[in-house]
Amino acid sequence: MRKPVLLVGGIALALLASGCSRIRQNQGYLVDETLVTSIQPGVDNRDSVAKTLGRPTFAAQFDAGEWYYISRVTGQYAFVQPKVLQQSILVVSFDAKGNVTKVERRGMEQVAQITPEKDKTPTLGRETGFLEELFGNIGQVGAGAGPLGQGGGTGRDGPR
Repeated sequence: MRKPVLLVGGIALALLASGCSRIRQNQGYLVDETLVTSIQPGVDNRDSVAKTLGRPTFAAQFDAGEWYYISRVTGQYAFVQPKVLQQSILVVSFDAKGNVTKVERRGMEQVAQITPEKDKTPTLGRETGFLEELFGNIGQVGAGAGPLGQGGGTGRDGPR
């Protein structure tokens, strides 16, 4: 009688413990060192880089002078926010003719930690309550131009 209870308890404990294992996930470009080191400034151009490394993760928005290949490894436990474990950014820069000018790597120093503000985003300025928002403009509106012309006329005189 005691052995089946221990067996069921052990199985339940094993199932609970399996939920605590870290989940690793690879995202983005999978770096092949041989291919990356084969890109040489002054030798390669856009076409040869695209044939060697493939399409970039994204390109520079305004001058199209840089291509970015980004890879990231994240890890998380069940029901916990994912955490960046490793990040690699490969930046390939081109000149106006499309030739490679430099190849550089960036890593974890580019990861920014941000903490969103719960349900509200703080803004500069004054805080107003519901009633102030509702009745705040009473007395603030001047006698500006009306719908029929200047001076806010009532329309009794006809159009001007």
